[in-house]
Amino acid sequence: MWAQEMHKHAVLPPIISKSDKEFLESMQRYIITETERVGCDENGPADEYYIIYRNVFDKVIEYVTAYKSILTSIKKEYDTFIETIKEHQRTAFHLRGKLKALAAEPTALVHHQRRIIQLKENYQRLQIVSHALSSWTKSDMSSTFQDFMDQIQMTKGDQGIVEELLEDDPCKAKDAEIMLYYVERFNELISLGEYEKAACFAANSPRRILRNMNVMNKFKALGKIRGKPLPLLLFFEAIFSTSRAFRNPIDAHLTLEGIKCGLSEKRLDLVINWVTQERITFSEEAGDVIIDYGEHDTFNKAKCLALAQIIYSKCGMHKKALLCLCKQGQIHEAMEYMQQFKDFTSDDLVQLITLCPQAELIQSLTKQRNENLPFLSFVFIILHLFSINMEEIGIKLLQEINKGGKDAIEHLMMSDSFCSLETWQDMADVCSQNGFTKLANNIMSILQSQAGVTVISEEDEKVNPMEHVFW
Repeated sequence: MWAQEMHKHAVLPPIISKSDKEFLESMQRYIITETERVGCDENGPADEYYIIYRNVFDKVIEYVTAYKSILTSIKKEYDTFIETIKEHQRTAFHLRGKLKALAAEPTALVHHQRRIIQLKENYQRLQIVSHALSSWTKSDMSSTFQDFMDQIQMTKGDQGIVEELLEDDPCKAKDAEIMLYYVERFNELISLGEYEKAACFAANSPRRILRNMNVMNKFKALGKIRGKPLPLLLFFEAIFSTSRAFRNPIDAHLTLEGIKCGLSEKRLDLVINWVTQERITFSEEAGDVIIDYGEHDTFNKAKCLALAQIIYSKCGMHKKALLCLCKQGQIHEAMEYMQQFKDFTSDDLVQLITLCPQAELIQSLTKQRNENLPFLSFVFIILHLFSINMEEIGIKLLQEINKGGKDAIEHLMMSDSFCSLETWQDMADVCSQNGFTKLANNIMSILQSQAGVTVISEEDEKVNPMEHVFW
């Protein structure tokens, strides 16, 4: 009976067709092949494993046409579920990062607040040391290292503040130690009379602590020593010889004192070297000092003019640079300089002629330039020279124009478009008053020969003698 019951409830396994069997085997081979190709197993990587089985699912749906609709729905839900899981994973990863950052914020805030307090304390200490060191280097620096320490302590009333600061920043301690060594060694060399060594020591001091007016005054106070070079000059020789090795050159005030010192010792050669090698700070005052020296040393006047011209050009004093060129007789170079900068007014040029009344300069300024109008009117310059009691140069110019005869004066009148008929009449009067009667007659003759001109009276309005040409 028991056997009969078994037979009654037994279920026969499904009979798989040959085509279904082949399909299942092909799917199993596909799964094995693909997992081996991408190098994954059941434990991951999850994305590749999921893609393989999704492709198998698609193939099954295509194969089993009778259940295609329901299998497609199942796959869609399956895909949605997988995508939701992946999105939750990404969100969880992002939230873990934010959580870590938020957890660290209180600790970081406390750390920053503590660091702010430390930096404020260190800054206050540095201010104390900076004030004391600055005061000491600006004094005669005759105090010792111990005096310096006492000064810092008295400034704050905190015993041991220096030791604390140096412990906080070993680099500051090293810098302070080096600077103090230089100052004390410098004072020692001065006291021993080793002025040349002291000058070199000052020139090579760190942070320019010994290249200042106070140290200069210390050398200056030594005065002249019989049989030895001037200590002050030794100082300037040393600092200018090393100035290009430093990022910041010698300042303008110290430069001016150095130039004065070199010139007072008749060492123009040193000043020439400092200027041409650009070892100084260029300033108008430095150029003025050299010009003044050249006025008293006529033998070296040309050199002084050349040096001053370099300095004026470097610091943008173009009018003074132009005057230096003209006084050297470099008229062609002066004209090129004017063309280069083009910021000279007519008043500037009249002032230039007044300070340097050279015939060649006046001729260059009053002649046409490559079909361009001249800088100034020749007649205006002549009248100006006579009006300021510079008749000598005016007469020389009249003599030059008189040599060319009537043709020369006619050419001048035709090319000078600045002057009115009345101005030319004034010119004729000046010529007549200074013995140039023929030149005066030529001017009047040319004026009267102009079309429409018969008589020029004082009541006539000013007109241009070339008006008939241009209009």
